[in-house]
Amino acid sequence: MTASVSTRPTHYDIVVIGGGPVGLAAACAGARRGHSVLVLEQYEILHEHGSSGGAERQWRLQYAQEDLARLTVEALPLWAELEQAGGRRLVHRTGSLWFGDTATSTNEGQVNAAVAVLDRLGLPYEWLAAKDIEERYRFARLPGHYEGFFQPDGGMVDVRATLWLLYEQARAAGARVRDREPVRAIEPDDNGVTVRTEHGHYRADHVIVAAGAFSAPLLRPLGIDFDVELYEMATAYFRCVDPDFDYPTWFAFQRPTEEDTNLFYGFGRLPWATGDLVRVAPDFEVDVFDDAYGASRTPAPRHVKRTADWVAEHMPALDPNPLHPGTCLIALPKDHERQFYFGHAPDSVPGARRLVVHGAGWGFKYIPLLGRACVELALDGRTGYDLSRFAF
Repeated sequence: MTASVSTRPTHYDIVVIGGGPVGLAAACAGARRGHSVLVLEQYEILHEHGSSGGAERQWRLQYAQEDLARLTVEALPLWAELEQAGGRRLVHRTGSLWFGDTATSTNEGQVNAAVAVLDRLGLPYEWLAAKDIEERYRFARLPGHYEGFFQPDGGMVDVRATLWLLYEQARAAGARVRDREPVRAIEPDDNGVTVRTEHGHYRADHVIVAAGAFSAPLLRPLGIDFDVELYEMATAYFRCVDPDFDYPTWFAFQRPTEEDTNLFYGFGRLPWATGDLVRVAPDFEVDVFDDAYGASRTPAPRHVKRTADWVAEHMPALDPNPLHPGTCLIALPKDHERQFYFGHAPDSVPGARRLVVHGAGWGFKYIPLLGRACVELALDGRTGYDLSRFAF
Protein backbone atom coordinates (compact mmCIF):
# COMPACT_ATOMS: atom_id res chain seq x y z
CA MET A 1 0.00 0.00 0.00
CA THR A 2 1.42 3.41 -1.00
CA ALA A 3 2.01 5.76 1.95
CA SER A 4 1.79 9.52 1.62
CA VAL A 5 5.04 11.35 0.91
CA SER A 6 4.80 13.29 4.17
CA THR A 7 5.28 10.12 6.28
CA ARG A 8 8.68 9.21 4.87
CA PRO A 9 12.02 10.97 4.22
CA THR A 10 11.92 13.33 1.25
CA HIS A 11 15.69 13.69 0.79
CA TYR A 12 17.96 10.94 -0.51
CA ASP A 13 21.56 10.72 -1.61
CA ILE A 14 20.42 8.96 -4.79
CA VAL A 15 17.00 8.69 -6.43
CA VAL A 16 16.80 6.02 -9.14
CA ILE A 17 14.01 6.43 -11.69
CA GLY A 18 13.07 3.03 -13.07
CA GLY A 19 12.75 -0.22 -11.16
CA GLY A 20 13.94 -2.48 -13.95
CA PRO A 21 17.22 -4.40 -13.88
CA VAL A 22 19.62 -1.47 -14.29
CA GLY A 23 17.72 0.65 -11.78
CA LEU A 24 17.66 -2.12 -9.20
CA ALA A 25 21.33 -2.91 -9.80
CA ALA A 26 22.16 0.77 -9.27
CA ALA A 27 20.10 0.82 -6.07
CA CYS A 28 22.05 -2.21 -4.84
CA ALA A 29 25.40 -0.61 -5.63
CA GLY A 30 24.51 2.73 -4.07
CA ALA A 31 23.03 1.30 -0.88
CA ARG A 32 26.00 -1.02 -0.40
CA ARG A 33 28.23 2.04 -0.41
CA GLY A 34 26.27 3.35 2.56
CA HIS A 35 24.12 5.90 0.75
CA SER A 36 20.39 6.49 1.12
CA VAL A 37 18.69 5.33 -2.07
CA LEU A 38 15.11 5.56 -3.32
CA VAL A 39 13.84 3.70 -6.40
CA LEU A 40 10.73 5.05 -8.13
CA GLU A 41 8.92 2.70 -10.52
CA GLN A 42 5.77 3.72 -12.37
CA TYR A 43 4.39 0.17 -12.63
CA GLU A 44 4.56 -2.74 -10.22
CA ILE A 45 7.95 -4.34 -9.61
CA LEU A 46 8.65 -7.24 -12.02
CA HIS A 47 6.13 -5.94 -14.55
CA GLU A 48 6.11 -6.97 -18.22
CA HIS A 49 5.63 -3.56 -19.84
CA GLY A 50 9.27 -2.68 -20.55
CA SER A 51 12.25 -4.22 -22.28
CA SER A 52 12.94 -6.84 -19.59
CA GLY A 53 9.78 -8.85 -20.10
CA GLY A 54 9.84 -12.59 -20.59
CA ALA A 55 11.75 -15.44 -19.01
CA GLU A 56 15.11 -15.48 -20.77
CA ARG A 57 17.77 -13.39 -22.49
CA GLN A 58 20.71 -14.53 -24.57
CA TRP A 59 24.15 -14.48 -22.99
CA ARG A 60 27.12 -14.15 -25.33
CA LEU A 61 30.72 -13.04 -25.34
CA GLN A 62 30.98 -12.42 -29.09
CA TYR A 63 30.54 -8.90 -30.41
CA ALA A 64 31.54 -7.13 -33.56
CA GLN A 65 32.77 -4.31 -31.26
CA GLU A 66 35.75 -5.21 -29.10
CA ASP A 67 34.84 -2.84 -26.27
CA LEU A 68 31.44 -4.57 -25.86
CA ALA A 69 33.07 -8.00 -25.74
CA ARG A 70 35.49 -6.74 -23.09
CA LEU A 71 32.61 -5.28 -21.07
CA THR A 72 30.85 -8.66 -21.13
CA VAL A 73 33.98 -10.35 -19.78
CA GLU A 74 34.22 -7.65 -17.09
CA ALA A 75 30.58 -8.24 -16.15
CA LEU A 76 31.14 -11.95 -15.47
CA PRO A 77 32.57 -11.62 -11.92
CA LEU A 78 29.74 -9.23 -11.02
CA TRP A 79 27.20 -11.82 -12.14
CA ALA A 80 29.05 -14.38 -10.02
CA GLU A 81 28.80 -12.05 -7.01
CA LEU A 82 25.05 -11.67 -7.53
CA GLU A 83 24.60 -15.42 -7.92
CA GLN A 84 26.57 -16.09 -4.74
CA ALA A 85 24.64 -13.48 -2.78
CA GLY A 86 21.31 -14.88 -3.93
CA GLY A 87 22.24 -18.55 -3.82
CA ARG A 88 20.97 -19.16 -7.34
CA ARG A 89 22.49 -19.56 -10.80
CA LEU A 90 21.47 -16.79 -13.18
CA VAL A 91 23.79 -17.23 -16.19
CA HIS A 92 23.46 -20.69 -17.75
CA ARG A 93 26.16 -21.64 -20.23
CA THR A 94 24.41 -23.71 -22.89
CA GLY A 95 26.56 -22.39 -25.75
CA SER A 96 25.94 -19.75 -28.40
CA LEU A 97 25.62 -20.46 -32.13
CA TRP A 98 25.88 -17.73 -34.76
CA PHE A 99 25.43 -18.57 -38.43
CA GLY A 100 24.19 -17.32 -41.77
CA ASP A 101 25.52 -14.71 -44.17
CA THR A 102 28.79 -14.01 -42.43
CA ALA A 103 29.25 -10.53 -43.93
CA THR A 104 25.71 -9.29 -43.18
CA SER A 105 25.80 -6.44 -40.64
CA THR A 106 22.92 -6.02 -38.21
CA ASN A 107 22.17 -4.41 -34.85
CA GLU A 108 23.16 -7.76 -33.34
CA GLY A 109 26.56 -7.57 -35.02
CA GLN A 110 28.27 -9.46 -37.83
CA VAL A 111 29.68 -12.98 -37.85
CA ASN A 112 33.05 -12.19 -39.46
CA ALA A 113 33.67 -9.13 -37.29
CA ALA A 114 32.70 -11.03 -34.12
CA VAL A 115 35.16 -13.84 -34.96
CA ALA A 116 37.93 -11.28 -35.42
CA VAL A 117 37.19 -9.95 -31.92
CA LEU A 118 37.14 -13.47 -30.44
CA ASP A 119 40.55 -14.06 -32.02
CA ARG A 120 42.00 -10.84 -30.61
CA LEU A 121 40.70 -11.63 -27.12
CA GLY A 122 41.77 -15.27 -27.23
CA LEU A 123 38.23 -16.55 -26.61
CA PRO A 124 37.38 -20.07 -27.86
CA TYR A 125 35.02 -20.94 -30.70
CA GLU A 126 34.53 -23.60 -33.37
CA TRP A 127 33.98 -22.59 -37.00
CA LEU A 128 31.20 -24.50 -38.74
CA ALA A 129 29.95 -24.99 -42.30
CA ALA A 130 26.24 -25.20 -43.12
CA LYS A 131 26.28 -29.01 -43.17
CA ASP A 132 27.93 -29.08 -39.72
CA ILE A 133 25.24 -26.78 -38.32
CA GLU A 134 22.50 -28.95 -39.80
CA GLU A 135 23.96 -32.24 -38.53
CA ARG A 136 24.92 -31.10 -35.06
CA TYR A 137 22.15 -28.64 -34.17
CA ARG A 138 19.17 -29.99 -36.13
CA PHE A 139 18.75 -27.12 -38.54
CA ALA A 140 17.66 -28.01 -42.08
CA ARG A 141 17.72 -26.69 -45.62
CA LEU A 142 20.18 -23.90 -44.88
CA PRO A 143 21.68 -22.17 -47.92
CA GLY A 144 24.95 -23.90 -48.77
CA HIS A 145 27.06 -20.76 -48.34
CA TYR A 146 25.94 -20.26 -44.72
CA GLU A 147 28.73 -20.56 -42.16
CA GLY A 148 29.13 -19.69 -38.52
CA PHE A 149 30.62 -20.59 -35.18
CA PHE A 150 29.79 -22.12 -31.82
CA GLN A 151 31.08 -20.27 -28.72
CA PRO A 152 30.86 -22.58 -25.66
CA ASP A 153 30.62 -19.84 -23.00
CA GLY A 154 27.37 -18.40 -24.33
CA GLY A 155 23.92 -19.33 -23.12
CA MET A 156 21.00 -17.64 -21.43
CA VAL A 157 20.15 -15.50 -18.42
CA ASP A 158 17.24 -16.21 -16.08
CA VAL A 159 15.42 -12.85 -16.28
CA ARG A 160 12.82 -13.33 -13.54
CA ALA A 161 15.36 -14.65 -11.03
CA THR A 162 17.76 -11.82 -11.84
CA LEU A 163 15.14 -9.14 -11.25
CA TRP A 164 13.93 -10.75 -8.04
CA LEU A 165 17.46 -11.12 -6.64
CA LEU A 166 18.32 -7.52 -7.50
CA TYR A 167 15.11 -6.36 -5.82
CA GLU A 168 15.80 -8.42 -2.70
CA GLN A 169 19.47 -7.41 -2.53
CA ALA A 170 18.65 -3.71 -2.98
CA ARG A 171 16.16 -3.81 -0.14
CA ALA A 172 18.49 -5.84 2.06
CA ALA A 173 21.18 -3.20 1.53
CA GLY A 174 18.78 -0.49 2.72
CA ALA A 175 17.35 0.91 -0.51
CA ARG A 176 13.69 1.96 -0.54
CA VAL A 177 11.65 0.81 -3.52
CA ARG A 178 8.42 2.62 -4.37
CA ASP A 179 6.39 1.05 -7.17
CA ARG A 180 3.25 2.47 -8.78
CA GLU A 181 4.67 5.97 -8.36
CA PRO A 182 5.16 7.58 -11.79
CA VAL A 183 7.67 10.41 -12.05
CA ARG A 184 6.28 13.53 -13.68
CA ALA A 185 9.29 15.87 -13.71
CA ILE A 186 13.03 15.97 -13.04
CA GLU A 187 14.43 19.38 -12.04
CA PRO A 188 18.22 19.41 -11.59
CA ASP A 189 20.15 22.41 -10.31
CA ASP A 190 23.66 23.07 -9.02
CA ASN A 191 22.78 21.86 -5.50
CA GLY A 192 20.78 18.73 -6.30
CA VAL A 193 17.69 17.46 -8.09
CA THR A 194 13.99 17.72 -7.36
CA VAL A 195 11.95 14.73 -8.52
CA ARG A 196 8.20 15.28 -8.78
CA THR A 197 5.80 12.33 -8.77
CA GLU A 198 2.05 11.84 -8.63
CA HIS A 199 2.32 11.72 -4.82
CA GLY A 200 4.55 14.70 -4.13
CA HIS A 201 8.22 15.46 -4.55
CA TYR A 202 11.67 14.31 -3.39
CA ARG A 203 15.01 15.99 -3.19
CA ALA A 204 18.20 14.13 -4.10
CA ASP A 205 21.90 14.82 -4.35
CA HIS A 206 22.00 12.67 -7.51
CA VAL A 207 19.42 11.13 -9.82
CA ILE A 208 19.94 8.08 -12.03
CA VAL A 209 17.44 7.77 -14.89
CA ALA A 210 17.16 4.11 -15.89
CA ALA A 211 13.60 4.02 -17.24
CA GLY A 212 14.45 2.42 -20.57
CA ALA A 213 12.00 3.19 -23.35
CA PHE A 214 10.06 5.43 -20.95
CA SER A 215 13.03 7.77 -20.36
CA ALA A 216 12.43 10.04 -23.35
CA PRO A 217 9.38 12.00 -22.04
CA LEU A 218 11.20 12.63 -18.75
CA LEU A 219 14.36 13.88 -20.44
CA ARG A 220 12.80 15.90 -23.26
CA PRO A 221 11.77 18.90 -21.05
CA LEU A 222 15.45 19.18 -20.04
CA GLY A 223 16.51 19.46 -23.67
CA ILE A 224 18.11 15.99 -23.63
CA ASP A 225 17.75 14.27 -26.98
CA PHE A 226 17.21 10.61 -26.10
CA ASP A 227 17.29 9.70 -29.77
CA VAL A 228 15.83 6.19 -29.95
CA GLU A 229 13.53 4.12 -32.11
CA LEU A 230 10.85 2.00 -30.44
CA TYR A 231 9.73 -1.41 -31.65
CA GLU A 232 7.33 -4.06 -30.44
CA MET A 233 9.15 -7.24 -31.35
CA ALA A 234 7.10 -10.42 -31.54
CA THR A 235 8.02 -13.63 -29.77
CA ALA A 236 6.58 -17.15 -29.55
CA TYR A 237 7.32 -20.57 -28.13
CA PHE A 238 7.52 -23.88 -30.00
CA ARG A 239 7.40 -27.42 -28.69
CA CYS A 240 10.53 -29.55 -29.01
CA VAL A 241 9.38 -32.94 -30.35
CA ASP A 242 12.52 -34.88 -29.36
CA PRO A 243 12.92 -35.22 -25.56
CA ASP A 244 16.59 -36.13 -25.96
CA PHE A 245 17.59 -33.05 -27.99
CA ASP A 246 18.14 -29.44 -27.01
CA TYR A 247 19.35 -26.29 -28.78
CA PRO A 248 22.00 -23.83 -27.73
CA THR A 249 21.05 -20.18 -28.00
CA TRP A 250 21.41 -19.12 -31.62
CA PHE A 251 21.11 -16.22 -34.05
CA ALA A 252 20.60 -16.50 -37.83
CA PHE A 253 22.15 -13.68 -39.84
CA GLN A 254 20.35 -13.24 -43.15
CA ARG A 255 20.07 -10.58 -45.80
CA PRO A 256 17.02 -8.33 -45.32
CA THR A 257 13.90 -8.65 -47.43
CA GLU A 258 11.78 -5.77 -48.70
CA GLU A 259 9.39 -6.28 -45.77
CA ASP A 260 11.71 -6.80 -42.79
CA THR A 261 15.23 -7.44 -41.53
CA ASN A 262 14.83 -11.22 -41.95
CA LEU A 263 16.67 -12.03 -38.71
CA PHE A 264 15.69 -14.82 -36.32
CA TYR A 265 17.03 -16.05 -33.02
CA GLY A 266 16.17 -18.59 -30.38
CA PHE A 267 16.92 -20.58 -27.25
CA GLY A 268 16.96 -24.09 -25.92
CA ARG A 269 14.90 -25.40 -23.04
CA LEU A 270 15.07 -23.30 -19.89
CA PRO A 271 17.67 -24.90 -17.59
CA TRP A 272 15.84 -23.60 -14.51
CA ALA A 273 12.43 -25.02 -15.47
CA THR A 274 10.79 -28.17 -16.73
CA GLY A 275 9.03 -28.49 -20.05
CA ASP A 276 9.71 -28.88 -23.74
CA LEU A 277 8.99 -25.35 -25.02
CA VAL A 278 11.71 -23.20 -26.59
CA ARG A 279 11.47 -19.60 -27.67
CA VAL A 280 12.05 -18.50 -31.27
CA ALA A 281 11.56 -14.90 -32.28
CA PRO A 282 12.12 -12.50 -35.17
CA ASP A 283 14.46 -9.55 -34.78
CA PHE A 284 12.49 -7.28 -37.11
CA GLU A 285 13.32 -3.58 -36.84
CA VAL A 286 10.15 -2.41 -38.55
CA ASP A 287 7.02 -0.46 -37.65
CA VAL A 288 8.81 2.17 -35.58
CA PHE A 289 6.68 4.24 -33.19
CA ASP A 290 7.42 7.18 -30.91
CA ASP A 291 5.59 6.75 -27.61
CA ALA A 292 6.35 3.84 -25.28
CA TYR A 293 2.97 4.37 -23.62
CA GLY A 294 1.30 3.67 -26.95
CA ALA A 295 2.59 0.09 -27.22
CA SER A 296 -0.17 -2.32 -28.19
CA ARG A 297 1.41 -5.34 -26.45
CA THR A 298 -0.04 -7.45 -29.25
CA PRO A 299 2.33 -9.23 -31.68
CA ALA A 300 1.94 -8.52 -35.35
CA PRO A 301 0.30 -11.64 -36.87
CA ARG A 302 2.59 -11.45 -39.92
CA HIS A 303 5.69 -11.55 -37.71
CA VAL A 304 4.42 -14.57 -35.80
CA LYS A 305 3.60 -16.33 -39.08
CA ARG A 306 7.02 -15.46 -40.54
CA THR A 307 8.62 -17.01 -37.49
CA ALA A 308 6.47 -20.13 -37.66
CA ASP A 309 7.26 -20.51 -41.37
CA TRP A 310 10.99 -20.18 -40.65
CA VAL A 311 10.73 -22.83 -37.93
CA ALA A 312 8.81 -25.14 -40.29
CA GLU A 313 11.48 -24.70 -42.98
CA HIS A 314 14.64 -24.89 -40.92
CA MET A 315 13.98 -26.47 -37.48
CA PRO A 316 12.60 -30.02 -37.85
CA ALA A 317 13.09 -30.70 -34.12
CA LEU A 318 10.27 -28.26 -33.34
CA ASP A 319 6.52 -28.42 -33.85
CA PRO A 320 5.95 -25.31 -36.04
CA ASN A 321 2.69 -24.37 -34.29
CA PRO A 322 3.46 -21.13 -32.37
CA LEU A 323 2.42 -21.02 -28.72
CA HIS A 324 2.07 -18.14 -26.25
CA PRO A 325 2.79 -15.33 -28.76
CA GLY A 326 3.70 -12.02 -27.19
CA THR A 327 5.77 -8.88 -27.58
CA CYS A 328 8.74 -7.15 -26.03
CA LEU A 329 9.16 -3.37 -26.08
CA ILE A 330 12.58 -2.52 -27.53
CA ALA A 331 14.31 0.88 -27.61
CA LEU A 332 17.34 1.10 -29.89
CA PRO A 333 19.48 4.18 -30.58
CA LYS A 334 18.92 5.60 -34.05
CA ASP A 335 22.71 5.67 -34.33
CA HIS A 336 23.33 1.92 -34.62
CA GLU A 337 27.01 2.33 -33.74
CA ARG A 338 26.08 3.67 -30.31
CA GLN A 339 24.38 0.54 -28.82
CA PHE A 340 23.06 2.45 -25.78
CA TYR A 341 23.18 5.74 -23.88
CA PHE A 342 25.23 6.11 -20.73
CA GLY A 343 26.59 9.19 -19.03
CA HIS A 344 25.98 12.51 -17.34
CA ALA A 345 23.37 14.81 -18.80
CA PRO A 346 24.80 17.21 -21.42
CA ASP A 347 26.54 20.28 -20.03
CA SER A 348 23.72 22.45 -21.39
CA VAL A 349 21.45 21.07 -18.63
CA PRO A 350 21.63 22.97 -15.30
CA GLY A 351 23.18 20.72 -12.68
CA ALA A 352 24.19 18.22 -15.37
CA ARG A 353 26.70 16.48 -13.08
CA ARG A 354 23.82 15.62 -10.76
CA LEU A 355 22.02 13.57 -13.42
CA VAL A 356 23.15 10.20 -14.83
CA VAL A 357 21.24 8.53 -17.66
CA HIS A 358 21.31 4.99 -18.97
CA GLY A 359 18.97 3.57 -21.56
CA ALA A 360 18.23 1.78 -24.82
CA GLY A 361 20.00 -1.05 -26.58
CA TRP A 362 20.54 -4.74 -25.85
CA GLY A 363 22.02 -4.48 -22.36
CA PHE A 364 20.73 -7.26 -20.11
CA LYS A 365 24.07 -9.07 -20.03
CA TYR A 366 25.71 -5.95 -18.53
CA ILE A 367 23.13 -5.40 -15.77
CA PRO A 368 25.34 -5.57 -12.63
CA LEU A 369 28.13 -3.66 -14.38
CA LEU A 370 25.83 -0.89 -15.59
CA GLY A 371 24.25 -0.51 -12.16
CA ARG A 372 27.67 -0.12 -10.54
CA ALA A 373 28.88 2.22 -13.29
CA CYS A 374 25.83 4.49 -12.86
CA VAL A 375 26.58 4.86 -9.15
CA GLU A 376 30.30 5.41 -9.71
CA LEU A 377 29.58 8.13 -12.25
CA ALA A 378 27.04 9.78 -9.93
CA LEU A 379 29.11 9.69 -6.74
CA ASP A 380 32.69 9.75 -8.01
CA GLY A 381 32.31 11.64 -11.27
CA ARG A 382 33.87 8.79 -13.21
CA THR A 383 33.68 5.02 -13.67
CA GLY A 384 36.42 2.47 -14.18
CA TYR A 385 34.53 0.86 -17.05
CA ASP A 386 35.13 1.97 -20.64
CA LEU A 387 31.74 3.52 -21.44
CA SER A 388 32.78 6.93 -22.68
CA ARG A 389 31.71 6.42 -26.29
CA PHE A 390 28.08 6.03 -25.17
CA ALA A 391 27.94 9.48 -23.57
CA PHE A 392 25.57 12.22 -24.77
